[in-house]
Amino acid sequence: MSDLPASQGALRSYVDKWLAVQPQQRIALAFVDPVKYPGHIALAALEQELLAAAYGIREPQVAMGKLNWWAEELSGAVASGGRHPLTQALFADERAAALPGELWLAPVLAAMAQLEEGTAADFSAQLAAAESLHGALASLETAWWFGIEAAPARASRVAVLAHLLHALRRLQDDAGRDRLPLPMACLARFGLSRSQLGQRSKARDQAIQSQLADLRAAWREASRLPGPLSVFRGLESAGGEKLARRAARADDPLAVLQQGASTKGFGVALASWRLARQWHRLAG
Repeated sequence: MSDLPASQGALRSYVDKWLAVQPQQRIALAFVDPVKYPGHIALAALEQELLAAAYGIREPQVAMGKLNWWAEELSGAVASGGRHPLTQALFADERAAALPGELWLAPVLAAMAQLEEGTAADFSAQLAAAESLHGALASLETAWWFGIEAAPARASRVAVLAHLLHALRRLQDDAGRDRLPLPMACLARFGLSRSQLGQRSKARDQAIQSQLADLRAAWREASRLPGPLSVFRGLESAGGEKLARRAARADDPLAVLQQGASTKGFGVALASWRLARQWHRLAG
């Protein structure tokens, strides 16, 4: 990522990993100056590191080891300034020390707690299960961007919904994992077994459509919740909601999901500008 200042060059590989997952954020960086706000960028990259440990490592013991390291790192960072480049960038900013220690540790502890969770019973249970980790990440982000008094409810919910949509996009890849992207009630309703998720069928299309309907309804409800969205969270949410809408209208919804959301163009730039304007207005 070429826009990082030379003094923050150690961050580049971590920021690049975040941008590989969310390429639309490259446009958002035009409105969140990495030179002026390196901590904002580092926090987004830290979230990606924690999510990669929570979901990307198949062996729970290996994931637990990595998350334990992060728990030690973040709990001691106020005193030490951190060992990891992301922690160092964050705790060089006065915002970091101003936030309660439990805000920093909550995402790591939640990530540990969910490592061996199975498939949720229904959509409501999916929301509740994902809220622990993604709500904790969104609460930390909201406090960093807008202050400790800002309500994190809306950010928490859209973070959960973006995660569930991303999980649905990976339905074929993750059909063999303990935690499936479709809840048990949805599988039972459409007569689907785990082994049938890898191949397209009418039942699978219907189950995906049902999940998309629940996600879209939850996104509409989220718009009425209190609290601001960071530029990055808002852009992720807007792209996810549009993708869910487009997939819901498609003959092959999973194929549309796998194409992903738009990552460039005037619409993404306009959304980034609007979110940045709101951020500066609310955060002063």
